[in-house]
Amino acid sequence: MNFFNIEKTSEGKARAGVLNTDHGTVQTPIFMPVGTVASVKTVHQREIKDDIKAQIILGNTYHLYLRPGMEVMEAAGGLHKFMNWDLPILTDSGGFQVFSLSGTRKMSEEGVKFKSHIDGSVHLFTPEKSMEIQRQIGADIFMAFDECVAYPAHYNQVKKSMDMTHRWLKRCMDWNEQNPELYGYKQRFFPIVQGSTYSDLRKISAEVIAEAGAEGNAIGGLSVGEPEDELYRITDEVTDILPKEKPRYLMGVGTPWNILESIGLGIDMMDCVMPTRNARNGMLFTWQGVINMKNEKWKKDFSPLDEFGTSFVDQEYSKAYVRHLFVSKEYLAKQIASIHNLAFYLDLVKVAREHILAGDFYQWKDSIVPVLRQRL
Repeated sequence: MNFFNIEKTSEGKARAGVLNTDHGTVQTPIFMPVGTVASVKTVHQREIKDDIKAQIILGNTYHLYLRPGMEVMEAAGGLHKFMNWDLPILTDSGGFQVFSLSGTRKMSEEGVKFKSHIDGSVHLFTPEKSMEIQRQIGADIFMAFDECVAYPAHYNQVKKSMDMTHRWLKRCMDWNEQNPELYGYKQRFFPIVQGSTYSDLRKISAEVIAEAGAEGNAIGGLSVGEPEDELYRITDEVTDILPKEKPRYLMGVGTPWNILESIGLGIDMMDCVMPTRNARNGMLFTWQGVINMKNEKWKKDFSPLDEFGTSFVDQEYSKAYVRHLFVSKEYLAKQIASIHNLAFYLDLVKVAREHILAGDFYQWKDSIVPVLRQRL
C-alpha cells in the first residue's frame, strides 16, 4: 500500500487524498492539532478523537526532549503509548523552537547550542541528535532538522541559512539510513523547503528537497510574520516544483481562510497553535465568522454557542454562559473554546475535502472565505 494516494484532483491544484500509516489512515487535506508537550492544551485525548475528530496530531521534539526526557519516552515505548493516543502523530524537528531562543543559542555547522527555557542547562541539537530524539519519540511522520530564519531577513542571510539546511538534510538522511525505527512500525521522513520570501531561493530549495526523494515534503519558514499574499505566492511557487504524487505539508498555518487558500494551492497537511491559543483568549472561529467571546454583546445571548458547530460544547452551552466563564476567568472557558475551535478546524477541512470530491471547491472557497473573515 502506498503511503499517499490521491483520490481526486480539482480543476486547479487542490486535491483529496489518503495517507496510510501504521497507526491508521488520514484523509487529506487535513488540519493537525498541536500537542506540544504530549498534550493538546486543555483537551483530553478522548475529546480530540471523539468530539474534535482529529485524525493526526503533532508532538514537539524540543519540548519533549527537555520534559519528560527521552529516558522516560523510551521506557514508555514511545509517544503513542506515553500519551495513550493510537492514531498517527507527526513531530517537528525542534529547529523552529531552538531558533526562536535567539538570545540563548549559538549556531555552527555542527548544530545549535542552546539553554533550556526550563532550567538554563546547556544542550546541543545537531541534525543527528534531532533524528535520534525523533526515533525515540516514534512519531509516524518526522521532520528534518532545519534552520528557520526570522522575517524579514536579508537575502544573503537567508541563502546562507538555506544552504546549511540542505547540508543538514544530507546528515539527517544518512543518520536515518543507519538507524532503524525503535518500536516496530514505520516512520516517514519529510525534508523542509526554506528560503523565506525570496522566489529564487525557494525554487532552489524546492528542487533540492524534491530530489531528496523522501516520502513527503514540507514547506517551512512561512506564517512567521510575512503578509498573507506573500504566504500564498511562495506556497504557489513551491507546490509547482514539489512532486505531485507526494504529500505536501505547510507548517504553522493558519487562520481558517489561510487553510482554504493553501488547500487551493495544493497543500495536503497543515498545523497551527492558533485554534487553541486564540480559544484561550476568547476568540472563536465559526462558519459565520470570528467571535470575541468576551464582548458585552453576548451577555444576554442564550442561543447555543454555535448552532452549526459539530462538537458537544456547541449545543450544550450558550454564548452568555461561555462569556460569563471568560469574564470570570474560569478554566472551563478555555476548555470549551479549545474544543469548539479545533472541532471547527477539522470540520472546515472535511467540508473542503467534500467540495474537492464534488468538483466545486474553488467556487465554494471564494464564496465562504469572506464570510469566515468577518467579525461578528
